[in-house]
Amino acid sequence: MFQIILAFLILVGGIALIIYASLKAVKHSAILAAALGVSPLIIGVTLVSIGTDISEIFNSIISCSLGHGNIDVGDSVGSDLTQLTLIFGLLPIITGVIFVHRKDIIILGSCEILSLLLIYSIIEKGSITRLNAIFMVGSLGIYIWLIYNANKESILQRVEMIERIEAPKPKRYHLLIAVLGFGGVTLASFMIVQSVIFISSFLQIHEYIISFFIVAVGTSLPELAVDINALRLGHHQIAIGDIVGSCIVDSTLSIGIGQVLFPQAVEASLAIPTVLYTLLASFIVFALVASRRKIDKKAGIIFISLYFLSYVFLFAFWI
Repeated sequence: MFQIILAFLILVGGIALIIYASLKAVKHSAILAAALGVSPLIIGVTLVSIGTDISEIFNSIISCSLGHGNIDVGDSVGSDLTQLTLIFGLLPIITGVIFVHRKDIIILGSCEILSLLLIYSIIEKGSITRLNAIFMVGSLGIYIWLIYNANKESILQRVEMIERIEAPKPKRYHLLIAVLGFGGVTLASFMIVQSVIFISSFLQIHEYIISFFIVAVGTSLPELAVDINALRLGHHQIAIGDIVGSCIVDSTLSIGIGQVLFPQAVEASLAIPTVLYTLLASFIVFALVASRRKIDKKAGIIFISLYFLSYVFLFAFWI
Protein backbone atom coordinates (compact mmCIF):
# COMPACT_ATOMS: atom_id res chain seq x y z
CA MET A 1 0.00 0.00 0.00
CA PHE A 2 2.83 2.38 0.86
CA GLN A 3 4.39 1.81 -2.58
CA ILE A 4 1.24 2.76 -4.50
CA ILE A 5 0.72 5.88 -2.36
CA LEU A 6 4.34 6.86 -3.00
CA ALA A 7 3.87 6.26 -6.74
CA PHE A 8 0.84 8.57 -6.82
CA LEU A 9 2.76 11.22 -4.84
CA ILE A 10 5.63 10.97 -7.34
CA LEU A 11 3.13 11.29 -10.22
CA VAL A 12 1.54 14.39 -8.69
CA GLY A 13 4.96 15.84 -7.84
CA GLY A 14 6.20 15.15 -11.36
CA ILE A 15 3.18 16.89 -12.90
CA ALA A 16 3.60 19.92 -10.60
CA LEU A 17 7.32 20.12 -11.42
CA ILE A 18 6.79 19.78 -15.16
CA ILE A 19 4.22 22.60 -15.18
CA TYR A 20 6.50 24.98 -13.27
CA ALA A 21 9.72 24.00 -15.05
CA SER A 22 8.24 24.12 -18.57
CA LEU A 23 6.84 27.63 -18.08
CA LYS A 24 10.19 28.85 -16.72
CA ALA A 25 12.17 27.15 -19.49
CA VAL A 26 10.09 28.67 -22.28
CA LYS A 27 9.83 32.16 -20.78
CA HIS A 28 13.55 32.58 -20.12
CA SER A 29 14.54 30.95 -23.42
CA ALA A 30 12.35 33.48 -25.24
CA ILE A 31 13.80 36.41 -23.26
CA LEU A 32 17.35 35.18 -23.87
CA ALA A 33 16.68 34.73 -27.59
CA ALA A 34 15.29 38.28 -27.81
CA ALA A 35 18.31 39.64 -25.94
CA LEU A 36 20.61 37.87 -28.41
CA GLY A 37 18.85 39.58 -31.32
CA VAL A 38 16.71 36.71 -32.56
CA SER A 39 13.70 38.11 -34.42
CA PRO A 40 10.25 37.97 -32.79
CA LEU A 41 9.09 35.96 -35.83
CA ILE A 42 11.54 33.12 -35.09
CA ILE A 43 10.82 33.24 -31.36
CA GLY A 44 7.08 33.16 -31.98
CA VAL A 45 7.12 30.32 -34.49
CA THR A 46 9.45 28.12 -32.42
CA LEU A 47 9.60 28.79 -28.68
CA VAL A 48 6.20 30.38 -28.23
CA SER A 49 4.26 28.15 -30.62
CA ILE A 50 5.46 24.91 -29.03
CA GLY A 51 6.34 26.26 -25.60
CA THR A 52 3.41 24.91 -23.61
CA ASP A 53 3.93 21.47 -25.18
CA ILE A 54 7.40 20.98 -23.73
CA SER A 55 5.94 18.58 -21.16
CA GLU A 56 4.36 16.29 -23.79
CA ILE A 57 7.50 16.44 -25.96
CA PHE A 58 9.79 15.35 -23.13
CA ASN A 59 7.30 12.70 -22.00
CA SER A 60 7.35 11.34 -25.55
CA ILE A 61 11.14 11.03 -25.61
CA ILE A 62 11.44 9.56 -22.10
CA SER A 63 8.55 7.07 -22.46
CA CYS A 64 9.70 5.80 -25.87
CA SER A 65 13.31 5.52 -24.69
CA LEU A 66 12.06 3.25 -21.88
CA GLY A 67 10.01 1.14 -24.30
CA HIS A 68 6.55 2.47 -23.39
CA GLY A 69 5.09 4.00 -26.55
CA ASN A 70 1.55 3.76 -25.16
CA ILE A 71 2.38 6.43 -22.57
CA ASP A 72 3.59 8.70 -25.39
CA VAL A 73 0.46 8.33 -27.53
CA GLY A 74 -1.95 8.28 -24.57
CA ASP A 75 -0.55 11.52 -23.14
CA SER A 76 -0.51 13.35 -26.48
CA VAL A 77 -3.98 12.29 -27.70
CA GLY A 78 -5.39 12.81 -24.20
CA SER A 79 -3.90 16.31 -24.15
CA ASP A 80 -5.65 17.04 -27.46
CA LEU A 81 -9.01 16.08 -26.03
CA THR A 82 -8.39 17.78 -22.67
CA GLN A 83 -7.36 21.09 -24.21
CA LEU A 84 -10.15 21.25 -26.81
CA THR A 85 -12.91 20.35 -24.34
CA LEU A 86 -11.98 20.76 -20.67
CA ILE A 87 -9.56 23.72 -21.02
CA PHE A 88 -11.66 25.42 -23.73
CA GLY A 89 -14.70 24.93 -21.51
CA LEU A 90 -13.14 26.25 -18.32
CA LEU A 91 -11.77 29.46 -19.87
CA PRO A 92 -15.10 31.30 -20.48
CA ILE A 93 -16.34 30.20 -17.05
CA ILE A 94 -13.23 31.67 -15.42
CA THR A 95 -12.61 34.75 -17.57
CA GLY A 96 -15.87 35.47 -19.43
CA VAL A 97 -16.88 35.38 -23.10
CA ILE A 98 -14.10 34.75 -25.65
CA PHE A 99 -14.65 36.25 -29.11
CA VAL A 100 -13.25 34.39 -32.09
CA HIS A 101 -12.52 35.24 -35.74
CA ARG A 102 -14.36 32.68 -37.88
CA LYS A 103 -11.62 32.47 -40.52
CA ASP A 104 -8.94 31.81 -37.88
CA ILE A 105 -10.85 29.04 -36.13
CA ILE A 106 -11.67 27.35 -39.46
CA ILE A 107 -7.99 27.31 -40.49
CA LEU A 108 -6.79 26.18 -37.06
CA GLY A 109 -9.57 23.61 -36.72
CA SER A 110 -8.89 22.14 -40.15
CA CYS A 111 -5.20 21.71 -39.29
CA GLU A 112 -6.08 19.97 -36.01
CA ILE A 113 -8.57 17.59 -37.64
CA LEU A 114 -6.09 16.74 -40.41
CA SER A 115 -3.39 16.01 -37.84
CA LEU A 116 -5.77 13.67 -35.95
CA LEU A 117 -6.66 11.88 -39.19
CA LEU A 118 -2.95 11.38 -39.77
CA ILE A 119 -2.58 9.82 -36.30
CA TYR A 120 -5.52 7.50 -36.97
CA SER A 121 -4.10 6.33 -40.30
CA ILE A 122 -0.81 5.45 -38.60
CA ILE A 123 -1.85 3.89 -35.27
CA GLU A 124 -4.52 1.63 -36.75
CA LYS A 125 -1.59 -0.54 -37.89
CA GLY A 126 -0.58 -1.07 -34.25
CA SER A 127 2.86 0.48 -34.52
CA ILE A 128 4.56 3.71 -35.49
CA THR A 129 7.57 3.22 -37.75
CA ARG A 130 10.44 5.68 -37.79
CA LEU A 131 9.39 6.78 -41.30
CA ASN A 132 5.81 7.43 -40.09
CA ALA A 133 7.16 9.38 -37.13
CA ILE A 134 9.44 11.50 -39.34
CA PHE A 135 6.43 12.30 -41.54
CA MET A 136 4.39 13.30 -38.47
CA VAL A 137 7.11 15.59 -37.15
CA GLY A 138 7.77 17.04 -40.60
CA SER A 139 4.10 17.82 -41.17
CA LEU A 140 4.26 20.25 -38.23
CA GLY A 141 6.16 22.67 -40.47
CA ILE A 142 3.17 22.95 -42.81
CA TYR A 143 0.76 23.45 -39.91
CA ILE A 144 2.97 26.09 -38.27
CA TRP A 145 3.12 27.99 -41.56
CA LEU A 146 -0.68 27.96 -41.79
CA ILE A 147 -1.09 28.86 -38.10
CA TYR A 148 1.40 31.71 -38.35
CA ASN A 149 -0.31 33.20 -41.37
CA ALA A 150 -3.67 32.97 -39.61
CA ASN A 151 -2.40 34.29 -36.25
CA LYS A 152 0.69 36.35 -37.03
CA GLU A 153 -0.41 39.32 -34.96
CA SER A 154 -1.38 37.29 -31.89
CA ILE A 155 1.86 35.25 -31.95
CA LEU A 156 3.95 38.44 -32.01
CA GLN A 157 1.80 39.89 -29.20
CA ARG A 158 2.56 36.78 -27.15
CA VAL A 159 6.31 37.34 -27.63
CA GLU A 160 5.92 40.95 -26.51
CA MET A 161 3.99 39.84 -23.42
CA ILE A 162 6.79 37.49 -22.40
CA GLU A 163 9.43 40.17 -22.89
CA ARG A 164 7.48 42.78 -20.87
CA ILE A 165 6.77 40.70 -17.78
CA GLU A 166 10.45 40.21 -16.85
CA ALA A 167 12.62 43.03 -15.49
CA PRO A 168 15.96 43.41 -17.33
CA LYS A 169 18.53 40.89 -16.09
CA PRO A 170 21.89 39.64 -17.45
CA LYS A 171 21.80 37.11 -20.30
CA ARG A 172 23.59 34.51 -18.17
CA TYR A 173 20.73 34.70 -15.64
CA HIS A 174 18.14 33.81 -18.29
CA LEU A 175 20.44 31.10 -19.67
CA LEU A 176 20.82 29.56 -16.21
CA ILE A 177 17.06 29.59 -15.51
CA ALA A 178 16.30 28.16 -18.97
CA VAL A 179 18.82 25.33 -18.49
CA LEU A 180 17.47 24.59 -15.01
CA GLY A 181 13.93 24.67 -16.43
CA PHE A 182 14.69 22.13 -19.14
CA GLY A 183 16.54 20.02 -16.59
CA GLY A 184 13.46 20.14 -14.36
CA VAL A 185 11.22 19.09 -17.27
CA THR A 186 13.49 16.12 -18.00
CA LEU A 187 13.48 15.00 -14.36
CA ALA A 188 9.71 15.49 -14.08
CA SER A 189 9.08 13.49 -17.27
CA PHE A 190 11.13 10.60 -15.90
CA MET A 191 9.17 10.76 -12.61
CA ILE A 192 5.84 10.75 -14.44
CA VAL A 193 6.69 7.87 -16.78
CA GLN A 194 8.14 5.68 -14.04
CA SER A 195 5.17 6.30 -11.73
CA VAL A 196 2.69 5.50 -14.53
CA ILE A 197 4.52 2.24 -15.26
CA PHE A 198 4.36 1.24 -11.57
CA ILE A 199 0.72 2.32 -11.05
CA SER A 200 -0.32 0.50 -14.22
CA SER A 201 1.35 -2.71 -13.06
CA PHE A 202 0.11 -2.46 -9.47
CA LEU A 203 -3.54 -1.65 -10.27
CA GLN A 204 -3.68 -3.73 -13.46
CA ILE A 205 -4.87 -0.70 -15.44
CA HIS A 206 -3.32 -0.24 -18.87
CA GLU A 207 -0.73 2.56 -18.97
CA TYR A 208 -2.44 4.02 -22.05
CA ILE A 209 -5.61 4.65 -20.02
CA ILE A 210 -3.70 6.26 -17.14
CA SER A 211 -1.79 8.48 -19.57
CA PHE A 212 -4.91 9.46 -21.51
CA PHE A 213 -7.08 10.35 -18.52
CA ILE A 214 -4.64 11.43 -15.78
CA VAL A 215 -1.25 12.45 -17.19
CA ALA A 216 -2.86 14.36 -20.07
CA VAL A 217 -4.78 16.59 -17.66
CA GLY A 218 -1.59 17.44 -15.79
CA THR A 219 0.45 18.21 -18.91
CA SER A 220 -2.41 20.39 -20.25
CA LEU A 221 -2.43 22.72 -17.23
CA PRO A 222 0.29 25.04 -18.64
CA GLU A 223 -2.17 25.98 -21.42
CA LEU A 224 -4.80 26.89 -18.85
CA ALA A 225 -2.38 29.09 -16.88
CA VAL A 226 -1.02 30.88 -19.97
CA ASP A 227 -4.44 31.43 -21.54
CA ILE A 228 -6.12 32.75 -18.39
CA ASN A 229 -3.40 35.41 -18.25
CA ALA A 230 -3.81 36.22 -21.97
CA LEU A 231 -7.60 36.52 -21.70
CA ARG A 232 -7.42 38.77 -18.64
CA LEU A 233 -5.23 41.10 -20.71
CA GLY A 234 -7.83 41.02 -23.50
CA HIS A 235 -5.80 38.93 -25.96
CA HIS A 236 -8.52 36.53 -27.12
CA GLN A 237 -6.74 35.40 -30.30
CA ILE A 238 -3.60 34.53 -28.34
CA ALA A 239 -5.61 32.15 -26.17
CA ILE A 240 -7.39 30.52 -29.12
CA GLY A 241 -4.22 30.17 -31.16
CA ASP A 242 -2.33 28.78 -28.17
CA ILE A 243 -4.85 26.04 -27.39
CA VAL A 244 -5.46 24.85 -30.94
CA GLY A 245 -1.82 25.29 -31.91
CA SER A 246 -0.85 23.23 -28.87
CA CYS A 247 -3.21 20.46 -29.97
CA ILE A 248 -1.62 20.41 -33.42
CA VAL A 249 1.86 20.19 -31.87
CA ASP A 250 0.61 17.31 -29.68
CA SER A 251 -0.71 15.50 -32.76
CA THR A 252 2.55 15.80 -34.66
CA LEU A 253 5.78 16.67 -32.82
CA SER A 254 4.80 15.46 -29.34
CA ILE A 255 3.82 11.99 -30.54
CA GLY A 256 6.40 11.70 -33.30
CA ILE A 257 9.63 12.92 -31.69
CA GLY A 258 9.97 9.99 -29.30
CA GLN A 259 9.02 7.54 -32.05
CA VAL A 260 11.64 8.99 -34.41
CA LEU A 261 14.32 8.22 -31.84
CA PHE A 262 12.86 5.01 -30.39
CA PRO A 263 10.06 3.46 -32.53
CA GLN A 264 7.50 1.63 -30.38
CA ALA A 265 4.38 -0.49 -30.77
CA VAL A 266 1.05 1.06 -29.75
CA GLU A 267 -2.05 -0.69 -28.37
CA ALA A 268 -4.34 0.02 -31.34
CA SER A 269 -7.45 -1.37 -29.60
CA LEU A 270 -7.10 1.37 -26.97
CA ALA A 271 -5.69 4.17 -29.12
CA ILE A 272 -8.16 4.03 -32.02
CA PRO A 273 -11.31 4.73 -29.94
CA THR A 274 -9.61 7.68 -28.22
CA VAL A 275 -8.50 9.20 -31.51
CA LEU A 276 -11.98 8.74 -33.04
CA TYR A 277 -13.67 10.30 -30.00
CA THR A 278 -11.18 13.20 -30.05
CA LEU A 279 -11.94 13.69 -33.76
CA LEU A 280 -15.69 13.79 -33.06
CA ALA A 281 -15.26 16.17 -30.13
CA SER A 282 -12.96 18.40 -32.20
CA PHE A 283 -15.49 18.63 -35.02
CA ILE A 284 -18.28 19.58 -32.58
CA VAL A 285 -16.10 22.21 -30.85
CA PHE A 286 -14.88 23.85 -34.05
CA ALA A 287 -18.30 23.78 -35.73
CA LEU A 288 -19.94 25.38 -32.68
CA VAL A 289 -17.25 28.04 -32.27
CA ALA A 290 -17.15 28.89 -36.00
CA SER A 291 -20.95 29.22 -36.21
CA ARG A 292 -21.29 31.35 -33.05
CA ARG A 293 -17.93 33.20 -33.29
CA LYS A 294 -17.60 33.18 -29.51
CA ILE A 295 -17.12 30.85 -26.58
CA ASP A 296 -19.41 31.70 -23.68
CA LYS A 297 -20.40 29.83 -20.52
CA LYS A 298 -23.08 27.86 -22.38
CA ALA A 299 -20.51 26.61 -24.89
CA GLY A 300 -18.09 26.02 -22.03
CA ILE A 301 -20.53 23.67 -20.31
CA ILE A 302 -21.04 21.76 -23.58
CA PHE A 303 -17.28 21.38 -24.05
CA ILE A 304 -16.72 20.21 -20.47
CA SER A 305 -19.58 17.72 -20.89
CA LEU A 306 -17.87 16.37 -24.01
CA TYR A 307 -14.75 15.76 -21.95
CA PHE A 308 -16.51 13.83 -19.19
CA LEU A 309 -18.65 11.91 -21.69
CA SER A 310 -15.40 10.44 -22.97
CA TYR A 311 -15.14 8.48 -19.71
CA VAL A 312 -18.54 6.92 -20.35
CA PHE A 313 -18.14 6.15 -24.05
CA LEU A 314 -14.53 5.01 -23.98
CA PHE A 315 -14.84 2.77 -20.94
CA ALA A 316 -18.06 1.30 -22.38
CA PHE A 317 -16.21 0.58 -25.62
CA TRP A 318 -13.22 -1.00 -23.89
CA ILE A 319 -15.40 -3.15 -21.62
